[in-house]
Order: sequence, then structure tokens, then C-alpha cells
Amino acid sequence: MNLFSGSVIKNLEMALDGSALKQKTISNNLANVDTPGYKAKETVFNQEFKKSLQAHRTDQRHFSFGTETSSSFSVREKTNTVMNHNGNNVDVDKEMAELAKNQLYYQTLVQRINGKFNSIKMVVKGGR
Repeated sequence: MNLFSGSVIKNLEMALDGSALKQKTISNNLANVDTPGYKAKETVFNQEFKKSLQAHRTDQRHFSFGTETSSSFSVREKTNTVMNHNGNNVDVDKEMAELAKNQLYYQTLVQRINGKFNSIKMVVKGGR
């Protein structure tokens, strides 16, 4: 029995990977805020994560943490934003808000995975 191969831990790992990619994408957008012609990017992974969670639901009322799936996240250009005078469409305020939101999400995931590891640690120590 492998304690670290459970579907909950795998889904948390996938969410952490997606959040890390989103952090990198937002950082790139902020770094290129004054680059003429730069088009802001966004990370798409929530759809993949939700698909993974609902992969093998037998009833819509059940929560499912199904089997592992590939964590294929994607980065795409934002096309629904207004461009600045230099052709750049990075909105600093929006990017900073997304950065704060993503940081909270990441911290929540880390706390959740720490809770799982602490539960495993307690079981291994015999409840002490």
C-alpha cells in the first residue's frame, strides 16, 4: 500500500501544479506591462481539474475524487481585453488581483495537503 498515491493527494498535486503555472503566467504578464505589442496570457486549468474530480461520478449527488488524469494545463492569450496605445493589453490592477487570489488558493492547497500528511503521520505514529 502506497500512502502517497491516493486520489486526493494526486488531485491536490495537480491543483498545486496549476496554481504554480498561473503564478508564472501572471508574473510574465506583469514583467511585460510596458512591452509594446505584448498580449496578456492566462492559465486555464480549473476546467481540467473539475473534469478530473468528476471523472467517475456514479451519481450527481456524490463527490468523486476519481482516478488520476493527466494534468494538461494550458496558457492562452487573453483576447477579451482592451489594448493600450502601444498594443499591450496587460491590466496591472486585474493582474495584481489575480495574483492575490492565486496566492490564497495556493496557500489553501498547501494547508490541505499538510493536513493529509499530518493525518498519515498520526496514523504511522499510532495516534500519538
